[in-house]
Amino acid sequence: MRGRLSKQYLSVDGKPILAHTLNVFQLSPDIDEIVLVTPDADVQMVRQMIVEPYRISKVHHVLAGGEQRQDSVRNGLAVIGNDVEIVLIHDAVRPFVSTDLIHLAVREARKHGAVTVGTPVKDTVKRVDQNGWVLETPDRQVLWLTQTPQAFKRSVIQEAYRMADEDRFYGTDDASLVERMGFRLKMIAASDENIKITTPEDLLMAEFLIKRQKKGECLVKIGFGYDSHRLVEGRRLVLGGIEIPHDRGLSGHSDADVLIHAICDAILGALAAGDIGRHFPDTDAVYKDISSLKLLERVRIIGEQRGYGVHNIDTTVVLEKPKISEYIRAMSLKLAEALKIPEENVSIKAKTDEGMGFAGRQEGVAAYAVATIIKKGDA
Repeated sequence: MRGRLSKQYLSVDGKPILAHTLNVFQLSPDIDEIVLVTPDADVQMVRQMIVEPYRISKVHHVLAGGEQRQDSVRNGLAVIGNDVEIVLIHDAVRPFVSTDLIHLAVREARKHGAVTVGTPVKDTVKRVDQNGWVLETPDRQVLWLTQTPQAFKRSVIQEAYRMADEDRFYGTDDASLVERMGFRLKMIAASDENIKITTPEDLLMAEFLIKRQKKGECLVKIGFGYDSHRLVEGRRLVLGGIEIPHDRGLSGHSDADVLIHAICDAILGALAAGDIGRHFPDTDAVYKDISSLKLLERVRIIGEQRGYGVHNIDTTVVLEKPKISEYIRAMSLKLAEALKIPEENVSIKAKTDEGMGFAGRQEGVAAYAVATIIKKGDA
């Protein structure tokens, strides 16, 4: 029979601490893959009760840990491929790490090879002996409290672990393993709110921080999107997920559905999550000739993972030919289905440029979109 529930599974605002933590890395555009190391007895439970229901799709491995923290990290490092450039190591019970801090850690690790985050010591520190007698007062201006994430070039942290294993050395954190092999470590400033939840008082602070975040949260957000593609021979003309008969189609890596691309950018813009190119780069063969409806569904899921659902979209397509008025209803239905909103919340307008500009000269098609997204539960 298992004993007391581990800290990472305790609930904060109705959600396990581990799920809060994983969600930040899930939402970070700097993170491609998550390796989750957990006690051996918890592996299946974590997959079924946290990773799957909370849609943490970036978790590629859930591994059994070791006897000590360092053994667990070693197990995680063992499954990382040689194509990985930067490795971040983070405590499961630090759910208030921000995507901005993750981005800064990754950027500085690329530059310096090894970084840790932390905060300057505010109180005077005394070094004492085992009987409580003060030995010295270090200069607090050079003392920092270390947090996570700690970020490293893959080759650096793997070599640090190899040397630690060889010497049977156990450090208090991963950065100490890098330090002992003579590699310079960069400290970057973090936030006092990036707390590690270890005590009942920490849980109370976590509940307070969550409530404060929610209080300042915007319930309605609006985003704007624009896209354009050239008309070329030998391509299908796809707009709003509907193929429209024409002698030319739109050039692009996917199906080049300019209307859906503008909608994707509008939703991502409302989320402050970059643009369609960041999430679905045209250098990735996975997206070659893909239906843009699939991209739109993935963008909707990105919004849902951040707690937002699309409420309505308003769009304008600019093209000279062909006339698309008879296809607007079919397009509206496709878009409404992909976004899981009523058809009446989808507006599609078609305009010409009266012979002016690239659209007017029938060189290409442009689309504009505005998306309104609403915090789930507040619609």
